[in-house]
Amino acid sequence: PCTVAALVGLSFSGAIGLTFLMLGCALEYYGVYWPLFVLIFYFICPIPHFIAKRVSDDSDAASSACRELAYFFTTGIVVSAFGFPIILARVEAIKWGACGLVLAGNAVIFLTILGFFLVFGRGDDFSWEQW
Repeated sequence: PCTVAALVGLSFSGAIGLTFLMLGCALEYYGVYWPLFVLIFYFICPIPHFIAKRVSDDSDAASSACRELAYFFTTGIVVSAFGFPIILARVEAIKWGACGLVLAGNAVIFLTILGFFLVFGRGDDFSWEQW
């Protein structure tokens, strides 16, 4: 019951974030689809966490070096996703309004990804490992 509501909420927030991204590309005033390259950052963002979860053992309560390295790479991916539209707007490949919409979409999507790992990453009987 609670996980179904969380999954519906995460789906809704993901759809809102993608709507911001599409508006930044497809509105007639903007009309440039370069910001869609941030989709690559959305897909590669959880990969370091998956690798660290698979490689590191969870026997100790202290943070492992593998997990810390995964946090570092994930932070780099997220910062790059926010920097990419700013650089595109700075070199005038896209307009600043499109940049704002893409940044809003980035914030919503990355919060959705974080919410997914907080809700389904506990390791109980219903977790993301079953997906």
